[in-house]
Amino acid sequence: METIKKWKVAMVLTAASALAVTGCNSGNDAASKPATETSSANGAEGDDTSPVTFTFFGGDASPNWSRMQDETGKVITEKTGVTIDGEFAVSGTDQQKIALMIASGEYPEILYPKGETSKLVDAGALVDLTDLIDQYAPNIKKLYGPYMNRLKYSKEDPSIYTIPTNTAIDNTPFDAGGGFEVQLGVLEELGYPEIRTVQDFEKVLKDYYAKHPTIDGQPTIPLTLNADDWKIMITVTNPAFLATGAPDDGEFYIDPETYEAQLHYKRPVEKEYFRWLNHMYNEGLIDPEAFTQKNDQYLAKISSGRVLGLIDQDWDYQEAENSLKAAGKNDKIYGHFPVTLTEEYKDHSFVDIGNASGYGLSFSTTMSEEKQIRAIKFLDWMASDEGQLLVNWGIEGKQYNVEDGKRVIPEDVLDQKINDNSAFQKETGIGLYTPFTVRYGDGVKDETGNYYTTSYPEQITNSYSEDEKKALKAYDATTWKDLFPGKEDFPVKAWGAAYNLPAPSSSDFTVPYQKGQDIVRKAIPAAIVATPEQFDVIYDQMLTDLNGSGIPEMEALYTQMIKDTVEAWGTPAE
Repeated sequence: METIKKWKVAMVLTAASALAVTGCNSGNDAASKPATETSSANGAEGDDTSPVTFTFFGGDASPNWSRMQDETGKVITEKTGVTIDGEFAVSGTDQQKIALMIASGEYPEILYPKGETSKLVDAGALVDLTDLIDQYAPNIKKLYGPYMNRLKYSKEDPSIYTIPTNTAIDNTPFDAGGGFEVQLGVLEELGYPEIRTVQDFEKVLKDYYAKHPTIDGQPTIPLTLNADDWKIMITVTNPAFLATGAPDDGEFYIDPETYEAQLHYKRPVEKEYFRWLNHMYNEGLIDPEAFTQKNDQYLAKISSGRVLGLIDQDWDYQEAENSLKAAGKNDKIYGHFPVTLTEEYKDHSFVDIGNASGYGLSFSTTMSEEKQIRAIKFLDWMASDEGQLLVNWGIEGKQYNVEDGKRVIPEDVLDQKINDNSAFQKETGIGLYTPFTVRYGDGVKDETGNYYTTSYPEQITNSYSEDEKKALKAYDATTWKDLFPGKEDFPVKAWGAAYNLPAPSSSDFTVPYQKGQDIVRKAIPAAIVATPEQFDVIYDQMLTDLNGSGIPEMEALYTQMIKDTVEAWGTPAE
């Protein structure tokens, strides 16, 4: 599952950007060498490009979807003949929708089921794509290369039910979008202080708040959190493991030596992180509405310019930050810092997960064999250099130009992309089709010597405001990622990223897992807003509850799944 790497993260990877993610980091061996020539499996002489429509369900919201009437969508249809008749989940409703499909036995032809893959497999609803990929998808095979074994469903069932599209291949991010955030104007007024630990972060917010109790006539908010529905994981609970030296494996902490899995809240050091949040709340530094406000209220407060600090991923508050940019309030946007509980810990945002499996596209058994071939050829065209270029960059002469052999984004296009990304997506379609695209990630170059994605060092720095450039210079950095530990600081994770793996769908897993979620989502906010004297009572009761209701047995099932995954994947070269 996990929310930090949902489909929106995949979209952000291309539109600005990833689960994130918040995202998936992998080796950069390909970053220093051009990709070899890729054939196009669709649109070539003899291929069928007659009009065809595929029904589709996407397990995440896509508010800018235009039924492929945007510029990119029209070109995709022109090149392949394919139109996607898409239905998309409203936030938080994907599980219910999949459950209804299984109950009725009626499925769209193509699905992006996110964390519900296991349930669909158990229902016999998904096609094994192994032979289709082998016969009709040379581009997909080329991209995954030695990592094809990571597409297998499980140790017991080596079928390929999903083509991962939420994680880019050989991805080397050049910028940070998460961590702890502080307004640029706050940093400047305080002389760009070091922000390495939670105490540093707290001091910055407290010092500025003392000087500026109001902003534009409204009460200053030192720190607010977004606890609306699943987003509680992004800004409240996931930061607990990142701030205490653990990587993102969703709701679990996995011992890197034994592969033993447990709900990460059970780590004693995380209790101390939540104790710090309790301290912040009782000091009046956390928004008192943090656990009752809705997502739109959270964004509205950020848009007002009076929120000094965040603990979030930029895709979650990007809409509000875009509003600040449009209003010319670049001093109110945020810098990113790898804050941890103490200096003994390192933020693992950029740990190397290899080319992990992930959420992606599945074919339902309701699709005819003839259409399955057409669909896999379509996906293979999307994975071609031509398809990746279109999805990532758009149309030459409109969204980019080629000058002296180098792709460049015109300044007016870049301004719209940065400052009004929603309108940009609706018009151009850039960022809407990554769920249909197996693709290389940041840092990989094509045979022309250009990057596949628009997120590369020169483009990133060109997109920074003068306020950002000034702040980064003060911290002796070129991008915010320069402040974070890099993947070279950590060993490669043998199981990739656990939130990408299809979790067991049996009731002895799902029921205790949901029970654990219910416990945590009630207890963590209660512990944070309690008096300091009540914190231990509430947190310790939560730990007691997490050791009942079949939860330890559920953790044992997850442990075995991780062990089986490591065994099945072996080394990338196998």
